[in-house]
Amino acid sequence: MYLSLWLKSNFNFLSKMKKKLITIAIDGHSSCGKSTMAKSLAKRIGYAYIDTGAMYRAVTLYCLEHDMIKGDEVNKPRLRRHMPKIEITFQVNDEGKSETYLNGKNVEQEIRGMEVSNKVSLVSAIGFVRRAMVAQQQAMGEHKGIVMDGRDIGTVVFPNAELKVFITASAEVRAERRFKELQSKGDTTTTLAEVLENVLERDRIDTTRKESPLRQAEDALLLDNSNLTLEEQDEWLYNEYLKKVK
Repeated sequence: MYLSLWLKSNFNFLSKMKKKLITIAIDGHSSCGKSTMAKSLAKRIGYAYIDTGAMYRAVTLYCLEHDMIKGDEVNKPRLRRHMPKIEITFQVNDEGKSETYLNGKNVEQEIRGMEVSNKVSLVSAIGFVRRAMVAQQQAMGEHKGIVMDGRDIGTVVFPNAELKVFITASAEVRAERRFKELQSKGDTTTTLAEVLENVLERDRIDTTRKESPLRQAEDALLLDNSNLTLEEQDEWLYNEYLKKVK
């Protein structure tokens, strides 16, 4: 897997700026708005943004396309052999939004569907998958000036990040947000009950897995955004960033 050209260019630009660069690690439960907050902050302060969840989703999509998942079992020996063949990159589209590419193909829409959502926690719990992803993520952030969100950014990927945030919201609120997102993308078959079941199951797997379980880092700030607007949570995060760079 390799850094895309836009990310490299962003690092080159950041290196010339006369300001303190830090690493911002955002963790939290599924569908709690981590990516939305991280993208907004990165754009506002001129930092690079990496959606680590998209990386695990892309690996999951690869597994599904190559018939490596049966029920709740992943064919780990096959996946291990295929890992060197999985190349994940990010490119910015004409609207300025980052999109995920799997082996050169734009898979941004495919990785957000329920089929991938139902299996991504199984794949992301596999030790050799996480270690491969973490190595890539650490390489992406070695120059600082980056906002990265996921499940183990502040605990495993960047334990020394200057700003760590752990985001949560009630399962019902998160399910409603995810349901509306699916509807906006044309999904008319998935029900709210199915989304809530998926959210709860992902929480269970993410928090109990042996490899890098989801947990709040001891020095991470906690934000429950169940009752916050997008503007309110964005301002909160921006103010916390300002405290770290002043």
